[in-house]
Amino acid sequence: MTTVTAILNGKGRSVITISPQRTLREAVDVLAERRVGALVVTGVDGAVLGILSERDVVRVLAGEGPRALDNTVSRVMTSRVKTCTPYDTLDDVMEMMTAGRFRHVPVMEDSRLSGIISIGDVVKHRLAEFENEHQALREYIATA
Repeated sequence: MTTVTAILNGKGRSVITISPQRTLREAVDVLAERRVGALVVTGVDGAVLGILSERDVVRVLAGEGPRALDNTVSRVMTSRVKTCTPYDTLDDVMEMMTAGRFRHVPVMEDSRLSGIISIGDVVKHRLAEFENEHQALREYIATA
């Protein structure tokens, strides 16, 4: 079974974080500049306090309009964050993402943030696995 570690080994373990007291406007700038779909919200001690996704931003903008950009990240973020470990299987993480209808999962190891994976990361990894299997079968058939 493939685990989250396989994805982290390929993409790295860096995570873009933001503090809860920053404004939504600042968060949107970071999302756009770094070309990511979510930011992990952390406290001064590095503890995960929440996650701010593009969906969170769209939801608050639809409800409040442009003035929502003056809100703090803590007011808009999702505070009940589902996480995984490097040892969780990709099947388990995909199931969690599908059931919860979210696309980003922080990776925790020894109670510390050690990465983040997205549904895009999982799909990319799965497609590479399928292609490798397909190639192996073609080579097997060609040499049989």
